[in-house]
Amino acid sequence: MRFCFIVEDEYRRQSMPMVIARHLSQSGHDVDLLEPTKTVTALWDLRRQLYDAYILKTVADGPGLCVLEAAEAAGIPTINNSRSIRLVRDKSLCTAYAYAHGLPVPHSYFVTDPHLLRKIPRESYPLVVKPTNGSSGRGIYLVNSPARSLRRPKYAERVSDFFLVQHYVKNPGYDIKLYVIGKDVFAVARESPLHPEVEVAHQLLPVKPAWLKLALRVGEVFGLVIYGLDVLETRHGPMVVDINDFPSFGKVPQAVSLISDYIVRFAKKARMKRGWLPFALRTLRSTSTRGQHVRSGNGLAR
Repeated sequence: MRFCFIVEDEYRRQSMPMVIARHLSQSGHDVDLLEPTKTVTALWDLRRQLYDAYILKTVADGPGLCVLEAAEAAGIPTINNSRSIRLVRDKSLCTAYAYAHGLPVPHSYFVTDPHLLRKIPRESYPLVVKPTNGSSGRGIYLVNSPARSLRRPKYAERVSDFFLVQHYVKNPGYDIKLYVIGKDVFAVARESPLHPEVEVAHQLLPVKPAWLKLALRVGEVFGLVIYGLDVLETRHGPMVVDINDFPSFGKVPQAVSLISDYIVRFAKKARMKRGWLPFALRTLRSTSTRGQHVRSGNGLAR
């Protein structure tokens, strides 16, 4: 099968998703790398590239999502789909969508500047403030009173930085990361960015029935197939505080094989549904070194 990995600059030298691309190539599949900042993408030619799927691990506001959307417009399967990625990449949009579909998330507000926190009733404090386009736990801080809320955090220097503000929910002081590959769910304990004093050994945890149900429900609501969610254990049950597409899958055993196998199954199922491009046509494009390496498309992506 043929796959195209859209790789943002930030991830070119990181293990994920490059390790997945290499594994698929070593398993005999054709894998091309498309780096949006180094490639001229021929939009009129996407359909003729004969890829079974495009795969994207993107950064917030990255150009890779535009290429993924173009591939979808040409009728090519993608992992994850662009609508799902956009839903979770903007934290305010993600939270509103989660509310609308009955997912357990903290009461939240959208503000353009932390000065506006003084308009939130004092009894709502403490509050958790995070950038709406943040990732990897960066830029999250706890506001205990309106007095502190008047100071703009140092990381938020751009005018375009907006904020998601959530009621702080009492929890044991650590996060539970739920990683999902299709219908397989894995749980890992992680340090909380709000409680650095609580030491947590990153380790795989038994998946509780409530976690499993919640993780799969998130996938159904957002249309994700490879994703992760940060969950807090509260007296009211597990609560979702973040959702992300294509996370690192740290500490998940055999994650590379599991993700690679899922991508292949996904693409085969999509091919059967499409019923187009018979095998003879698919072999027209010459691949003299088929399945032996990962090709990087740094010029014209045709």
